[in-house]
Amino acid sequence: KHAAALGISSRTVRRILHCDLHLHPYKMMVVQELRPEDCVKRTDACNAILASLQPGAILWSSDEAHFHLSGTVNKQNFRYWAAENPRNLHQRPLHSPKVTVWCAVSSIGIIGPYFFESEDATVTVNAVRYCEMLENFFFPKMEEYGEEMEAFWFQQDGATAHTARRSRQLLQEQFPGRVISLRGDVSWPPRSPDLSPCDYFLWGYLKS
Repeated sequence: KHAAALGISSRTVRRILHCDLHLHPYKMMVVQELRPEDCVKRTDACNAILASLQPGAILWSSDEAHFHLSGTVNKQNFRYWAAENPRNLHQRPLHSPKVTVWCAVSSIGIIGPYFFESEDATVTVNAVRYCEMLENFFFPKMEEYGEEMEAFWFQQDGATAHTARRSRQLLQEQFPGRVISLRGDVSWPPRSPDLSPCDYFLWGYLKS
């Protein structure tokens, strides 16, 4: 568009931008949409977390993610060199099979993955299944680290299964006064995946 508007070639435009103006092309990043009031809530939450976690505290940040099993193809890197277009196709199902995975990350290690499934089929994460995972998987694994339990804090987002009454009761029994969550001891701000290491690091690393 710039080349057509200026009446010069695209190559000349690229040379001017790169060589003369020393500019570089950058791709747009897709991030979580934020509302105007979110910035204040996120800042307040971060300050509250920093004030609450005393020296020596260990925070377990947790989350779930979906992993699609059909795989992905990077069209930018996957090329065929041939005299004619071979018309190779990668077929992708409309509703690809997936697994739902849970992990918890802290400064002393990672607990997981835990797969929410029944008879080898992925199931929806509800409060009953979430509590079963906490009691039968997470809590025993956490105790294997041999740390003082009073040092542990737990963070989760505001998913319905996480904030159900039974889930909150169970977490308060294990982490009294040390739950960071919607309706927790320290409130976790909505629309803030970039504040959780599972979201801003672990899932992207595993999916790449």
